Amino acid sequence: MKGHDAEQIAASYLVRQGLKLVEQNYRCRFGEIDLIMSEGQILVFVEVRMRASDAFGGAAASITTTKQTKLLRTARHYLSGLQHEPACRFDAILMTGTHNPRIEWVRDAFGE
Repeated sequence: MKGHDAEQIAASYLVRQGLKLVEQNYRCRFGEIDLIMSEGQILVFVEVRMRASDAFGGAAASITTTKQTKLLRTARHYLSGLQHEPACRFDAILMTGTHNPRIEWVRDAFGE
């Protein structure tokens, strides 16, 4: 399974949980945000991580401090283009396994 496939699975999963897809693969000079979703009035920036197994810390361990900093800067860039800044949070979708992956949704995975 490729990263794009994992993002599609994650987006579908979150839509089934009641979120709405706003944007996918938002890119700027600071980095990329996999999914931008909304849950009511909250804008949710989602990092999707997939690993074949839990070895070496699994998917969660791959969201390093450096990665979090890039995501925060990218989110600030996205927000700067909006007329009004909504309440926001950073979630993570962690997938383990390549066929029929186990999905874990971590709300408020990190922030400032």
